[in-house]
Amino acid sequence: MNDLLTELLAEESRLQFAYFNHQRAWELGCALKEAAEQLNASVAIDITVNNQCLFSYAMHNTTIDNLEWIRRKRNVVHRYQHSSWYMGNYYKAKESTIENSALIDPREFAPYGGSFPLTIRNTGVIGAISVSGLPQKEDHRLIVNVLERFLDPHETQENCA
Repeated sequence: MNDLLTELLAEESRLQFAYFNHQRAWELGCALKEAAEQLNASVAIDITVNNQCLFSYAMHNTTIDNLEWIRRKRNVVHRYQHSSWYMGNYYKAKESTIENSALIDPREFAPYGGSFPLTIRNTGVIGAISVSGLPQKEDHRLIVNVLERFLDPHETQENCA
């Protein structure tokens, strides 16, 4: 496994929630919006739990295409339980594509950065946190950077017993 894949798996392991509810979805969505604004970026944001959208916002200068990218990237997280950025890099490392390896429809799945598993520690993936509007690596970094500030220190793996 290459260093990038190891780093991405470590992020997924570390950035997990002790609990999640509608209020936290609202607060996280607002934090993502504020972080995008600080970058002078326009993104669409989606937080979905068990196929129920708890937060959705499309900033000025986004389009319906951003929402379509979110849907396709979120499908990757739901199917593979890993970030869409991890899955794209995983297949790249295998010198293959998700379409060829998994025989899936690229109109339904997009293994590009911007959707991150919403995981409850000791429970598993319950949904996805997704953004679209920046280059794929930056979409991924936006989510990770916000999660690193958003999560309570006791929620990160380094501090869990």
